[in-house]
Amino acid sequence: MTSVASPSAEGPLLDVRGLTVELSREEGPVRAVDGVSFALPPGGTLGVVGESGCGKSLTALSVLRLAPQPPVRVAGGEVLFEGRDLLTLPEEELRRVRGRHVAMVFQEPMTSLNPVFTVGEQISEGVRLHLGASRSQARERAVEMLRQVGIPAPGERVDAWPHQLSGGMRQRVMIAMALACDPSLLIADEPTTALDVTIQAQILDLLKRLQAERGMAVMLITHDLGVVAESCDTVVVMYAGKVVEHAPVRELFARPAHPYTAGLLRSLPALDANARAPRRRLRAIPGMVPALGRLPSGCAFRERCERATEECARVAPVLELKRGAQRAACHHPVPAP
Repeated sequence: MTSVASPSAEGPLLDVRGLTVELSREEGPVRAVDGVSFALPPGGTLGVVGESGCGKSLTALSVLRLAPQPPVRVAGGEVLFEGRDLLTLPEEELRRVRGRHVAMVFQEPMTSLNPVFTVGEQISEGVRLHLGASRSQARERAVEMLRQVGIPAPGERVDAWPHQLSGGMRQRVMIAMALACDPSLLIADEPTTALDVTIQAQILDLLKRLQAERGMAVMLITHDLGVVAESCDTVVVMYAGKVVEHAPVRELFARPAHPYTAGLLRSLPALDANARAPRRRLRAIPGMVPALGRLPSGCAFRERCERATEECARVAPVLELKRGAQRAACHHPVPAP
């Protein structure tokens, strides 16, 4: 998704500062998101990547205070949207922001859509609530949104039930619902996970087109680095609840600084320009992601890292500038090629 607007002179659209989220457990609380910070300019696209359980989806849910409390508790930080801290907004004001100014597309549309309402009714609800539209105006808007997201015969599909639609169609309905009130920020949490490759490409192309037409910012949560390379301006890499690298997408793919990022890139298959050239051997990252309640001392990645030293066990690295606009939390970053 190409950025269609430059950063505002007044600052970023979304500015997350030191977000810390805890999960309640019998043995005591654990930090699932630990001091996460990033900023997203108007019209920009930020990718948040990492293995399952790294905290990326919980970060997205916490931005809009959608994570269930308990067991989730926001223990610290700020989430500034257009200068207002969403973490301290009264619930009534926050409801006016959700859907109207910040919208979210979830991983699995079949569990996100209500099975007892038609898709048109579900799109219309937000339009009536946030824009004060009448029933007939909201229905017209629902039909128009279904048309914009590429659903054929939108005048008929508006009365369809979720179970009557394919997975790709349901995801398009979720996007239509999210964008019906023209939000300035869309948070897309693994929007193509449950879809086949062809439908994934269609959904990503749709998001690119709608972003370009509307000039909205997009925060894309994914584990797919191929999607990030094609879609994002800036990338945040998370591991064990922390940001380990933050960089412009071109710099990250050309010169990864953190060993974890480099390991993720080495595990991706590459297409050879010369069909006769030997294929590059894929290298898996050794070991497993540590449990949040049993993180090693110092750097959480050190037990899987080939560059780790005694310093990595003694001192937890902080996210700092390494080269260019690239920041990494590592004592021994990967040298630039």
